[in-house]
Amino acid sequence: SLNLSDASLMRAALFQLGSNIPGRLLLIIHHLAVDGVSWRILLEDLLVAYQQVGRGELIQLPPKTTSFKEWSIRLTEYAQSNAISSELDYWLTQSGQGLTPLPVDFSLSHESNKVAATSNVSVSLNAEETRALLQEVPSAYNTQMNDVLLTALLQSFARWTGERSLRLDLEGHGREELFDDVDISRTVGWFTSLFPVCLEEEDKHPGQALKSIKEQLRRLPNRGIGYGILRYLSPTAAQIQTVPPAQVRFNYLGQVAQEESHVWQLTQESGGSESSRLGYRSHLLDVSGIVVNGRLQIDWSYSNEIHRRSTIERLAGWFMEALRDLIDHCRSPDAVGFTPSDFSKAGLSQRELDDLIAEID
Repeated sequence: SLNLSDASLMRAALFQLGSNIPGRLLLIIHHLAVDGVSWRILLEDLLVAYQQVGRGELIQLPPKTTSFKEWSIRLTEYAQSNAISSELDYWLTQSGQGLTPLPVDFSLSHESNKVAATSNVSVSLNAEETRALLQEVPSAYNTQMNDVLLTALLQSFARWTGERSLRLDLEGHGREELFDDVDISRTVGWFTSLFPVCLEEEDKHPGQALKSIKEQLRRLPNRGIGYGILRYLSPTAAQIQTVPPAQVRFNYLGQVAQEESHVWQLTQESGGSESSRLGYRSHLLDVSGIVVNGRLQIDWSYSNEIHRRSTIERLAGWFMEALRDLIDHCRSPDAVGFTPSDFSKAGLSQRELDDLIAEID
């Protein structure tokens, strides 16, 4: 029922299911108005307001931060600067690498990649594995979640395609700290950044592979936000807009915390289709991860007119094998090490850093 022509960007409905059954609140907001971080801000504010009203208090929410309009203006100004134009060669190089087509099971066409043909395969870690991934794995090599997930992703695709490189479009939250006088930590809007990354499998050993992907991701300028600015706002936009998108998109959405107050919680029911069935998918494979109820879930979205379900299930299974191998390795006593980005001002290569640490030991 959302309609952009009359600015209908939000719908809300309360379902009362009887005196002994918890009700359901359905909120639907167009992606033009919210992103994943925005949902957390809105739900947090909604819960605070609900509790304050329940106690007979006035609704009092934290102060607002920089408006989406002001952020847009500042991005437009930034797009004309030397700082962003200096990234152009980097992004043109990234966009032109790793374009080997993915294997397909059926004939590939624009029509076969329509939203109506979308299917999904979901795989997940158990609670203990997820706890280890979140709390123990980062300390081994000073990594972040994307480092680990993308290492497993590259290894699973290499097993499928036989290629040691993979070009993908990586989604980020887009709320980068570009300006000292701008705070968008509580601003609601669509900030998401999308940018190409070409990952190389340089070593099959879990520890070495993880360190390699970590360093490849650390070379991204400003966590990738510059690509979209150059593509849509800068005078050099035409040079990037001719580059075709990757066939794979990856997005880690973070953790969805459950409130301990038991006032409300996320439901298990589906909220319905998120896209019109008349539309077309932008990528062959959409891979997204999220931690809900203490468990990591990875969803693989594909077209059943391009790939068989068994193909995607096998690929998702290889991903989980690689991810569990990384978790097991990082929990082992000998999984301790640093990479050059941990000492960025030193200007050391990985070999030089390893030699230096060995000498200190």
